Amino acid sequence: MQLALDGLSIGDAFGECFFGRDEFVEPAIAERRVPDPPWSYTDDTEMALSIVDELRQRGEVDPDRLARGFGRRYSTNPLRGYGGTAHQILREIAAGVPWREVAPGVFSGQGSMGNGAAMRVAPIGAYFADDLPRAIAAARASAEPTHAHPDGQAGAIAVAVAAAIAWQQRDRPDGAALLAAVVEHTPDGPTRRGLAKAAELRAQGMSTRAAAKILGSGYGVISSDTVPFALLCASRHLEDYVEAMWTTVSGLGDRDTTCAIAGGVVAMAVGPAGLPASWLAAREPLMF
Repeated sequence: MQLALDGLSIGDAFGECFFGRDEFVEPAIAERRVPDPPWSYTDDTEMALSIVDELRQRGEVDPDRLARGFGRRYSTNPLRGYGGTAHQILREIAAGVPWREVAPGVFSGQGSMGNGAAMRVAPIGAYFADDLPRAIAAARASAEPTHAHPDGQAGAIAVAVAAAIAWQQRDRPDGAALLAAVVEHTPDGPTRRGLAKAAELRAQGMSTRAAAKILGSGYGVISSDTVPFALLCASRHLEDYVEAMWTTVSGLGDRDTTCAIAGGVVAMAVGPAGLPASWLAAREPLMF
């Protein structure tokens, strides 16, 4: 679980370093200029920390307790880059409004299909890596306090499954098989269809930038235009964390989130020795 959290949080902080005007950011990525430390993490990691707290204390995910954890961390530091809808939801949860009232009320009663549930979930896939049904159930439960829309929950399930499969494959990584397993276990909807398209693009050998234009790379900040691209990048570089991060960030878009997703998954394949020590040191210390 710590491995997934480290991979996620390094990716989150790394990707966050590359926001800015594209005419400056793109050359830095192309030339692989490693950002100067420290690298600050965002809400992706902050919310993942609540999930890890829950798993460490109880070995399961209870959405009521998790929602309270999200609310406490939000109240302590609301300036971690939360999106507008997340601010609305977490502010009310922190004030004591039940999440079952808050989460379904956004977006005209549809609930959020955003990428926030997916960005924080890799530690669940790690914790339940040898029990996919439990990983899927826990991923869904972790999404519910903020993402009432089924496709927002599907994104969390997809990433948890990817992290679990990456661990299962750690001795013989197989990106195509990983994507196939993720598609199989992700509920039907836009995210699953995007994942199936990602698998096709992988088989075709399409470039990262071209794939980003087709799949989306998080500009819409929803699960279906974030998770397929991030997992495509992860699947291409399961044996090389650094290459996975440079590939993912080159898609631009919601780059802290795509890198957090890919980072949490790839970490499970490369193991602790595969995470660059200098990057881990550059990421600000995690605040448990």
